[in-house]
Amino acid sequence: MSKQQNYKNHIRFYTPHHFIFYPVATALLFACIKMAVTNEPLRSVWLMLAAVIFMMSWLSYMLRQHYALGNQNRIVRLEMRLRYYQLTGERFEPLEGRLSFGQIAALRFASDEELVALLQKTLQEHLAPDEIKRSINNWLPDEMRA
Repeated sequence: MSKQQNYKNHIRFYTPHHFIFYPVATALLFACIKMAVTNEPLRSVWLMLAAVIFMMSWLSYMLRQHYALGNQNRIVRLEMRLRYYQLTGERFEPLEGRLSFGQIAALRFASDEELVALLQKTLQEHLAPDEIKRSINNWLPDEMRA
């Protein structure tokens, strides 16, 4: 079992991407740049290879983030709609339009006991997502994020 999730440890890393693929790609990129500087006859080849490695890394990052986060954002909205309805018997959609996605995502970490009050405070005081997270007393972990 992992540590209990809270504000300080709620960020998630994906080991193959963050600690293997990107460091290797970064090392290869720097090696290509070094070779381009030190190997004048093949400079254009090394620079082209560096550009290809950079583009592959950037594309990998953007696609991974785009698909996973798009789906996750939709699920977070649906989760909040269900939780709000279960707690209040009212639909969340009228309030949803007054909140940014960042605020909605931050509110999902609030326990059922504090969600409605924290939502009202967010609407009244226009709390930023980080302020919302710092206001949570009973953190509801999300162990299944993408």
